[in-house]
Amino acid sequence: MSSVTPRTSRVRPLPLSGHLRLGRPSEIWFKPALSVVAAIAPPNLTLLALGRLDLAVYTMAGSLCALYAHNRPYAARALTLVRVVLGMLGGLAVALVAASLTTNAVVLVTVGALLAAVQKALCDATRIGPPGNVIFTFVGSASLFAPQTLGQVPAHLGLAAAAGAWSWVVGMAPGLLRPHGPERRATAHALSAAAVFAETGAPTARAGAAAAVHTAWQSLLSTGSAPRRALARLVVRAEVALAAPGDTDPERLRSWARDLRGTGPVPLPDDLGATADELLGMEAELASPPRALHRRLGPLAPIALRTALGCALAGYVSLALGVGRPYWALVTAASLYQANVTLTWRRGVQRVIGNLLGVLLFAAIAPLAHLNQLALVLCGLVFNFGAEALISRNYWLGSVCVTPMALLITEFARHQEAAALMADRVLDTLIGALVGFVAAIVVTNRRAGDRLDHALAAVDRARERAARLLAAGHAEPGALESARRALAAALVELRATADAAAGEWWQRALPEERVLRTEQAGHRTLAATVRRQGLPASEGARTEGART
Repeated sequence: MSSVTPRTSRVRPLPLSGHLRLGRPSEIWFKPALSVVAAIAPPNLTLLALGRLDLAVYTMAGSLCALYAHNRPYAARALTLVRVVLGMLGGLAVALVAASLTTNAVVLVTVGALLAAVQKALCDATRIGPPGNVIFTFVGSASLFAPQTLGQVPAHLGLAAAAGAWSWVVGMAPGLLRPHGPERRATAHALSAAAVFAETGAPTARAGAAAAVHTAWQSLLSTGSAPRRALARLVVRAEVALAAPGDTDPERLRSWARDLRGTGPVPLPDDLGATADELLGMEAELASPPRALHRRLGPLAPIALRTALGCALAGYVSLALGVGRPYWALVTAASLYQANVTLTWRRGVQRVIGNLLGVLLFAAIAPLAHLNQLALVLCGLVFNFGAEALISRNYWLGSVCVTPMALLITEFARHQEAAALMADRVLDTLIGALVGFVAAIVVTNRRAGDRLDHALAAVDRARERAARLLAAGHAEPGALESARRALAAALVELRATADAAAGEWWQRALPEERVLRTEQAGHRTLAATVRRQGLPASEGARTEGART
C-alpha cells in the first residue's frame, strides 16, 4: 500500500525552457524522408503531366502512408501498412461524403473534430508510432473543405488507394536489400542502452535500457525470420547487463551493436550455456492472444474527448473570426495532444514556434515556387524531405518545413495570394494552440491515477508469479522465461504509465514511493530469474557463419 495519503493535485508546473533544445537525429531519419519523396513524386509528376495537379490532394492521402512503420520488421510492416492505408481511406471516405452532402462549415468542423478524436484513440491504442494521428487528421480535415459531389467520391478514393498501394511498395522495398534490418537495429539499440546502464547505473538509464530490451523482444516476436534466435541471444546479453551491470563489459556490448548496424554476420555469444533453448523459447508468447482493442481504447477516453472538444472549439473560433481555412486550426489542436497536460503544453510551444518560422520560410520561397507548377511540386518534395529529416531532432524544427509544405499543397488546385495564406496560417496556428491547450486543461484525466494503480498491480502479480517459480526450484520448460518476460513488460508499462501520470493535472497525488519500491523489487526479481537460468555474466562471442 502507498504511504502517501491521496489528495487532489490542482496543477503541476509547466516547463518554460528546453522546448527548443535539439536532440540527436533518429538513426533512420533518412528512411521516412526518402520514402515519402519516393511515394509522392510519381503520382504528383504524373498528375502534373496530365494537367490535373488539382487531384494531388487525393493522391497525397495515399502517398503519406509511406511515413509509417519504418521501425517494424518487414513481416509485420506489410500488414501494418495495409492497415494504415485502409485507415486513411476510411477517414478520407467519411470526409469526402460529408463534404458532398453539406457545405455548412459548422457541421464540417464538427465532423472533422469527431474524426480526429477517433483517429487519435485508434492510433494510440494500436501504438502505430510516428507520425501518429496527425497525418490522418490533416488529410481528413482538408478534404472536408474541398468541393465535392457524391459522384466524384469513388474516383477520388480510387486515386488515394492507388497511391496507397504505391506507398506499400515503397515501404517494403528496402527489405529486398536488408531483409532483417529493423530487427538488427532494435537489438543494437538494446545493447547500446544496456551498455549505458552498465557504465552509469542510473535509474533513468535502467528504465531506458529495460524499454529498449522490451522493444527488441517485441520486434523479434513479430517476425518468424531465421536469424531471430541469433538476435535473441544478443537481447539476452542485454538483459544480463541489466541483471549484473558490474560484471558486464560495456565495450563488448557496443561492439556487438556496431556489428549489427552494418551488413555483416550477426555476432553470437557462446556463453549462454544449455539453458539457451529454454531462454529463447518464444513460441508460447507468439501463441498468446493480444490484448483486446476495446480494452486498450477504454483508458484513452479522456484523451479522445480532449481531442474532439479542442478540435471542434478551435474550428468554431476560427470560423467566428472569419478565417477561410478552419481546418488548419483543427489540425493544430489535434497535433497537440500527448500523454498528459505537461507534454501537451510542450508540443504546443513547439508547434507555434515551428509554424511561425515556417510561414517566414514560405514567404522567402514563394517567388520560386510560383514560377510554374513544376517548381511548385519540386518545392513541395523538398519540404516533405526536410520535415521528415529534421522532425526527429525536435518537433518544432520539423514544423518549420511542414508549414510551407501545407501552404504549397493548397496551391495545387489554383494559385492563391501569398499574404492571405500566411495570415490565415498564423491566425489558425495561434487559435488552435490556445484553444486546444485550454481543452486539455478543462477535460480532466482522472483515469491516469487509476491506470497507475492497475500497472502497479500488474507488476506485483508478475513478480509474485516469477518468485513462486524461483522458489519451486524447477518448472515446466519455458515457464520461468515466460514469467520473466511478462515481468519485464509489466515494468516497462509501469514506468511509461508513471511518467504519463506525473505530468497530468487535476488528480490525486501519485504514490511515488510505492512506484519506486515496486520497480526496485521487480528488477531484483528479474535479476534473480537471470541467475537461476544459469546466464553467466562473463563476456564472449563468436560469429555466426551465415550472413543475415
